Amino acid sequence: MAQNLHQSSPGPVTLDVIGLELNAEDRRRILHPLTGGVILFGRNFSNRKQLSKLTAEIKKLRSDVLISIDHEGGRVQRCKADGFTHLPTMRKLGEIWMSKSQASLPAESAALAMAAATACGYVLAAELRACGVDFSFTPVLDLDFGRSAVIGDRSFSRDPQIVFALAKSLNEGLRMAGMANCGKHFPGHGWAEADSHIAIPVDERSLEEILNDDAKPYEWLDLSLAAVMPAHVIYPKVDKLPAGFSKIWLHSVLRQELGFQGVIFSDDLSMEGASVAGSVVKGAELALDAGCDAVLICNRPDLADELLAKLKVSAAKESESRLRLNRLMPTASAANWDELQKQAEYQHAKGLLVEFGLIK
Repeated sequence: MAQNLHQSSPGPVTLDVIGLELNAEDRRRILHPLTGGVILFGRNFSNRKQLSKLTAEIKKLRSDVLISIDHEGGRVQRCKADGFTHLPTMRKLGEIWMSKSQASLPAESAALAMAAATACGYVLAAELRACGVDFSFTPVLDLDFGRSAVIGDRSFSRDPQIVFALAKSLNEGLRMAGMANCGKHFPGHGWAEADSHIAIPVDERSLEEILNDDAKPYEWLDLSLAAVMPAHVIYPKVDKLPAGFSKIWLHSVLRQELGFQGVIFSDDLSMEGASVAGSVVKGAELALDAGCDAVLICNRPDLADELLAKLKVSAAKESESRLRLNRLMPTASAANWDELQKQAEYQHAKGLLVEFGLIK
C-alpha cells in the first residue's frame, strides 16, 4: 500500500540510511511523505549482491524515491570493490586534452579526451544502474585554480571551455546508460580555499568575474544539464548567504539569467558550510525558498528526523519540484551485472579507458 500511496510523489528531502541493509528507522524515514531520495555512502556498500538487495528493498518501500550516490571517479567513488571499475580523476581527462604527444593533429587530443570522458560516464552509470542506483552527483564543473584542496583533481581543468566540453561528453556517457547528470558546485568552488565540509568558505571575487569564468560551463551546458548542486560558499560581493541559500544565485542568476529549468539540490545541510543558515529546518526552508527543489541531510539521522517532523512545504512548491525530480528517474530498465559484462558498448568503453591508461 505504501508504494501506491507515494507513487510518483517524491518529497523534497534526500536522506541517507545507516548500514548495509534497512532497519526499522530507515524504513520509517523512507516512507515519510517528505522523503524523495536516498543517498548512499561507502558504508552502505560491501559487494554488488548486497548493494542490489539494498536498492531493491528501498524501491519496494517507495518506487518513486531517487536512489543516488556520490560517485565521480578518483577519490570520490563509493563502490570500489567486487568488480566496480576504479575510474580516474577528472583531471586525468583534462591532461589527455592538453597532451600534444598523443595527437598527430592539434584537435586530436581534445577529441580523444572527449571520447575518454564519454566512456567514463558510460561505465560509471552502467555499473551503478546494474546494482539499482538511479543517479550520481556528477560531474564536478568547478575550475581548478590550484587553490582548493577539496576540489583539486576532481576538476577537469582550469579552462572553462575544457570543463564544458569534457562534462558534456561525460554527460553523454551517463545518458547512454540511462542516468541523468548533476553539475556541481554552482557557481564555483574552485577559488575558495576552505573545505565547506568543515569550514565556511568565502570567495571575494565579483559577480562579473565569476559569471565570466566559473559559471561558464553551466551557461554553455544549458539544456543538457539535468540537475545542479550549489556550493556552500559565501560570495560576499553578491550575497551574504552561501549560494545554496541565496535567491540571487539560485533564482536571479541560475533560473532567470541562465534559464536553468532542471533540479536544484542543496548540498548536505549537516556540513559546516550550511551552519550559517541556523537549524537544519531553517536551513532547509531557506534553501527551498531560494530555489532548491530538494535538500540533502546526511550522516545525522537525528537531524533527518527533526527535518521530517518540522519542515513545512507549500503545495505549490512541492508540486513544482516534484515535476522536476521525476525527470531524473531512469526511464528504461537497466541490464543486470552479468548482462552488462557481455554488452559490446560496455566492453568497448572499458577498452578505451585501458587504452588511454586511465584504468588497468
